[in-house]
Amino acid sequence: MKGGQSSRFLGRHSSLTLAALFLTTLFFWSWENNSLLTSLLSVQEQFLMHTSDFTIDHFDDTSVLSNPLELEEDLVSQLPEGTEDDNTIRPSESDMDEMTTLVYERKEQNRVSDSPIKKQACDYGKGRWVADNRRPLYSGIGCKQWLSDMWACRLTQRTDFSYEGYRWQPNDCNMPEFQGSEFLRRMQDKTIAFIGDSLGRQQFQSLMCMASGGEENPEVESVEWKFGLTKPKGALRPDGWAYRFPTTNTTILYYWSASLCGIEPINATDPATESAMHLDRPPAFLERYLPQLDVVILNTGHHWNRGKLRANKWVMYAEGKQVINRKLAEMGNAKNYTLYSIARWFDSQIPLYPHLKVFLRTISPRHFANGEWNTGGSCNNLSPLSKGSEVFQNQSSDPVVEGAVSGTMVKILDITALSELRDEAHISHYSRKASEGVNDCLHWCLPGIPDTWNELLYAQL
Repeated sequence: MKGGQSSRFLGRHSSLTLAALFLTTLFFWSWENNSLLTSLLSVQEQFLMHTSDFTIDHFDDTSVLSNPLELEEDLVSQLPEGTEDDNTIRPSESDMDEMTTLVYERKEQNRVSDSPIKKQACDYGKGRWVADNRRPLYSGIGCKQWLSDMWACRLTQRTDFSYEGYRWQPNDCNMPEFQGSEFLRRMQDKTIAFIGDSLGRQQFQSLMCMASGGEENPEVESVEWKFGLTKPKGALRPDGWAYRFPTTNTTILYYWSASLCGIEPINATDPATESAMHLDRPPAFLERYLPQLDVVILNTGHHWNRGKLRANKWVMYAEGKQVINRKLAEMGNAKNYTLYSIARWFDSQIPLYPHLKVFLRTISPRHFANGEWNTGGSCNNLSPLSKGSEVFQNQSSDPVVEGAVSGTMVKILDITALSELRDEAHISHYSRKASEGVNDCLHWCLPGIPDTWNELLYAQL
């Protein structure tokens, strides 16, 4: 009898041991393969493991404030250099049980997504730059109706424009030739929306020039009023622009949302109030106007630093509460969490709007060398393709965006690696007023690299 009990005990003990070993193995396998869990690793670990240096854009808590050239586009005020005030983000000791629950809920949403993973017939991000004497697609001098002077390098002191004479050729397929009239015909009765930061605005202005051929078109009408794009009180400019081509009833708009988060004042009655930056909610603009949109192009990345948050008086929120978890409060993790959240939100909306196509654009690389914008950094190279002409890799150079869209109906607009090869095409130290000592190695000359982004968009539409 005792022997029987002992055998059953040992058998049960062995079974429990094997079960524990199996569960432990399964846990570590899940951790290794779970991009959402990986996104909550320390930013240093994640980006050293998965990305090259040019995609890291100062996600640490001691980042320098943003380039004043970018601030001019982003409608925020500059804080004095050296200002260190941690009142905006107040992380306490991490509550890992709460965070683990939150992460697994997100992963479960990803796992049970009904949308199939669709493999594209062509990897548009893998290919090479080739010389093309038919470039540029429009005149940087003639496209005054849409193109900001500060981005029209033909209007600056720059004399070398060889960067304009190249097109992107994917390895496995031909890119359709972009024709403005044909693009508008294909986009008849449709609305195309760029949602993002100033680099999203560059892509918007580029498409306006491409669609119009870079020529004045007085028939194109402003329709900002249809999308609530009015100029906020005290702002230098409105939250965005919207234009309608009447011949095809095609609307192209831009809405400024540097973080792709829902932003709302914490105390609406206080003019000096901080604003809740909801990492897991889309911008209110998208929630309100999504039924009117047919193509949406999203981007974010370069605003994820403490200086930007302090300048905007943004306080991180998730699940309706202020973020107190130190892991999630790290800038890189907060950005990654937001990208996954916006992709999942669109994945839930696309079945409701079958006409809707959504693209999440990978990060545009910066090319500051020997310092930052305010510490002597520059991008003085004028020789095209000095860093090479071809992209060989199969994976995106922005694995966070690649992971965020995986398993969803949101498509990736993969521009990072091909743009990394074009360091000579930035605005650099050239400007209308020749501001000495200021280098813009973030934004691009137009015509220029954002035109290629729009050609990739056109090909995938």
